[in-house]
Amino acid sequence: MTRRDFGGNVTGSRDSESTARRIAIRPFGAFLLLVAMALIAVGLVRGGRSDLATQSPASEGKAEAAERKAADGLVKVSPAQIEKANIEISPVGPGTLSKRLTVPAAVAADPDRIGRVAAKVAGIVAEMRKRIGDRVAANEVIAIIDSRELADAKSGFLAAAVDHDLQNTLFQREKGLFEKKITPEQAFLKAKSSLAEAKLRLDLARQKLVTLDMTEAEVSALGAQPIANLKRKEIRAPLAGRVIERLADIGQPVGGEGQAKELYVVADLSVVQVDLSVLPNDLPFVREGQTVSVKTVDGRRLTGKVATVAATVTRDTRSGRVLADFKNQDLALHPGVLLDAEIDLETTRVKLRAPRAAVQIIEGEPTVFVRTADGFVKRKIEIGASDDDAYEILRGLAPGEAIAVTNSFILKAEAGKNEVSED
Repeated sequence: MTRRDFGGNVTGSRDSESTARRIAIRPFGAFLLLVAMALIAVGLVRGGRSDLATQSPASEGKAEAAERKAADGLVKVSPAQIEKANIEISPVGPGTLSKRLTVPAAVAADPDRIGRVAAKVAGIVAEMRKRIGDRVAANEVIAIIDSRELADAKSGFLAAAVDHDLQNTLFQREKGLFEKKITPEQAFLKAKSSLAEAKLRLDLARQKLVTLDMTEAEVSALGAQPIANLKRKEIRAPLAGRVIERLADIGQPVGGEGQAKELYVVADLSVVQVDLSVLPNDLPFVREGQTVSVKTVDGRRLTGKVATVAATVTRDTRSGRVLADFKNQDLALHPGVLLDAEIDLETTRVKLRAPRAAVQIIEGEPTVFVRTADGFVKRKIEIGASDDDAYEILRGLAPGEAIAVTNSFILKAEAGKNEVSED
């Protein structure tokens, strides 16, 4: 519809005007919509940046440390935690691997270091000065025996000594008179014969005292000894060691026919003998000088050397007898104890050696834990030969690197926790 003014001019219809107005508005609205969407997008971007900006540096550090830990296999452990977990650390280096033979063994005193203290005179035990387990020194008086036999022998010696001195004086007198032609030769020869007989009796009395276990010093001191002590016989230790047996008591008759002879058994236990039972099939591989090790009740490992390999097989046990000598300064090995012994049959030298306890199998591969400033780092290694105690390390470690050699399974568990937490 058209409109005309009062002058008759056409002014256009109202509908056309509204349509034109809508056509003009539509592009402007689309523009506003685009602007709004752009503002929303910018706001979202700014909001995301604001959230990232609000994260703390500590969080970023933890994330980076976690990434490094996962990448390097680091197990953070403080020195206090290492001490509490009893983790021992030791550098790797060259060592030996041994092929060992395990056999039953029995500890015994060395026969060459056992002294049996016997009563060589008949009498009554007056004193027993040592108990079982007591230490004794060589030549120390450890018992006293009252002996009538010894008293008679001492008296006979003293009488022979007095007679010898008398006959010697008479001989010297007759010799001087004979030289001066005052007495006849017959008197001189008689005095000489009497002196020889007195000397013979003195020598026989001395020999009897020696047979009754008196020393030359004791015999020489008899002249100054009180008469009451003539019956006393001092019993001395033949060697230094410990009393392992006491076989008599105070007041007990000893030394006579049908009576006990031994008073004590003393042993030097600073060196003991270990009796090894080796099967005949293994006996050809055992040699004198090979190293033998035993483990004591308190967990210590002691080493000795094969001293003797028997040429025959024991009939009762059908095994070969091998004797090994062990130093026993702190008396850790007690005679009579049964143990398992290991004989090193063959020894191989390797460039790098690590204890078995240091190696853990992680993801199917042998792994050790190398000490670092912050704790330990997992390190995959390649192993070669081995024995019951250690591995040969072919690759993965350098000489001198410190690794955990005990309780490394604790570090393995901690490493597993770290991996799970990172996942």
